[in-house]
Amino acid sequence: MTSDQIILFSLFGAVFGLLLWGKYRYDLVAFAALMLAVVLGVVDSKHAFDGFGHPATLVVALVLVVSAGLVRSGAVFLITRTLVDASRSLGAHIALMGAIGGVLSAFMNNVAALALLMPVDMQTARKAGRAPGLSLMPLSFATILGGMVTLIGTPPNIIIASIRGDALGEPFRMFDFAPVGGVTAIAGLIFVALIGWRLIPQPEAAQNGGDPMGDHGQYIAELTIPEGSKLIGKRVKELDDEAAKNDVAILGVVRDGKRRYGTQRNTELLAQDALVLEARPEALDEFRAALSLDFAEAGRQDKLTAEGAGLSKIEVVVPETARINGKTAQAIGLNWRQRSVLMGISRGGKRISKQVRKTVVRPGDILLLLVPAGAEADVTEWLGCLPLAERGLAVTQDQKVWWAIAMFAAAVAAASIGLVYLPVALGLVVVGYVLTKIVPLSELYTHIEWPVVVLLGSMIPLGAALETSGGTELIAGTLVGITEGLPAWAVLTVLMIVTMTLSDVLNNTATTIVAAPVGIQMAQALGKNPDPFLMAVAVAASCAFLTPIGHKNNTLILGPGGYRFGDYWRMGLPLEILVVAVSIPAILVFWPL
Repeated sequence: MTSDQIILFSLFGAVFGLLLWGKYRYDLVAFAALMLAVVLGVVDSKHAFDGFGHPATLVVALVLVVSAGLVRSGAVFLITRTLVDASRSLGAHIALMGAIGGVLSAFMNNVAALALLMPVDMQTARKAGRAPGLSLMPLSFATILGGMVTLIGTPPNIIIASIRGDALGEPFRMFDFAPVGGVTAIAGLIFVALIGWRLIPQPEAAQNGGDPMGDHGQYIAELTIPEGSKLIGKRVKELDDEAAKNDVAILGVVRDGKRRYGTQRNTELLAQDALVLEARPEALDEFRAALSLDFAEAGRQDKLTAEGAGLSKIEVVVPETARINGKTAQAIGLNWRQRSVLMGISRGGKRISKQVRKTVVRPGDILLLLVPAGAEADVTEWLGCLPLAERGLAVTQDQKVWWAIAMFAAAVAAASIGLVYLPVALGLVVVGYVLTKIVPLSELYTHIEWPVVVLLGSMIPLGAALETSGGTELIAGTLVGITEGLPAWAVLTVLMIVTMTLSDVLNNTATTIVAAPVGIQMAQALGKNPDPFLMAVAVAASCAFLTPIGHKNNTLILGPGGYRFGDYWRMGLPLEILVVAVSIPAILVFWPL
């Protein structure tokens, strides 16, 4: 190996190691690696930021804005309101929601498709009296599968199309992925609807239907004893009867800002002590009212109620890109910036021992927030979270629904026949959405997932440097050597399995940037057509079903579904096997070697 190859392999090894560790966010890791590569001389400083202007980066950003416009216009709600019915059987509901999710995610970002459909699915579960965990994982998998069908459905397809353009002179077009992606998605959706959902283990807390919040875990919350309270001087254990009556568990006491050891059952209560409680949202409210307790943020209830419009409780799920992810409510200034209070956190039934407003929030957590009435959408959007009920995160523009659909359909058609370059077509749609106020100008940039943009912008130059240095050729040669003597379809299968395994534990964008050039080099080493190898990478990089960290959609449902880390592989492993079994023959038929 050359010195440049050693440096680049070391950098990629460090990047993958840090991504697996998860302590630092992926965009920071990738950007730091890029800067180090420039300093070490393996990436030319003149080309260090080429990735930020790369077509793949632009398309990913534009697709997110277009997705937001389709949601705000009411185009997607028009479909869900018409088709979803709580009276259907679970299997029929999963089949229908999976089909809707699959179609939507083919034409909009699959994370946005799930974010839109998740509250609909949970409301349907509530009305049907069943646990949302029975249908959320199938919905997540369906939106991942649907994204494989078109160029804009998922970032791996966008990246692979661009890499093909750079390497072979012409990128994949809008529907080039449809034959293989469509067949694989349909097979996957049939499996999910008929068999897959039956393999999902349900935690004990999620067995009873009704309130989806009660289905998947309790909140850890704090309520404060006010000055002059009749509880002052009483021991904690004397509150047991009232707690039992309201279905509340008393976990401990916070005094002078510090959590006291144990449950403190014999401790005499003082003014401004905070009780650490575990309960459902309604139970917390009843217990607070029964004992005349205050919210944990002492003195801030007045600040909230001074608005004159009253208070509202909302429940939101935390995605990776949320402002509060990796931070505490106190650190981001939730109260003084948004006049809101974090009342509780649900983390898949896992107990939280620290003070709630000082607890670091993680992706998949569900937050119970107390906000001024009428400010629910503003607070939710400021946090970057997703609502868990039909509360209307943004007011839809129903009268503009057909304008939104027409502009998007025209852009897709024009890009498909080669009339307009895809990034330009999507850019024109964004301009149209802004001019017609479907997407307000003030919100234009809030819909772009900037960490993904930074990740792409940083990884693309690193991937290009690895290819230029001969690193991808070295990896491809190693894989070809390992599979020597095997037929080409078997080599294709090995590439797919390796890529899929990486995607299960790493960001699928990073996986694609490394695996796609390797696929091209393997094809050239074997004297075969590179297209089937690129298609194999496209399918494999998208299909991350084994863990909650392999795809953002899997992370989003972790809390609301009440899942544990080890629950995903039960449906995900047979699904991944099915994907390989179906997609390899499809690739060989539609993209011959």
